[in-house]
Amino acid sequence: MKKTHLPQKICLVCNKPYTWRKKWEKNWDHVKYCSEKCRRNKKKLA
Repeated sequence: MKKTHLPQKICLVCNKPYTWRKKWEKNWDHVKYCSEKCRRNKKKLA
């Protein structure tokens, strides 16, 4: 698969797009944040 054809999502914290990564292959449907930093800062949304 070429990098231009990888799926993308929008991070719930920073609202920036992020691209599929190999380490997310098995749980891509459950990935919500682009980085560990955004995952830790998810509480700032509420």
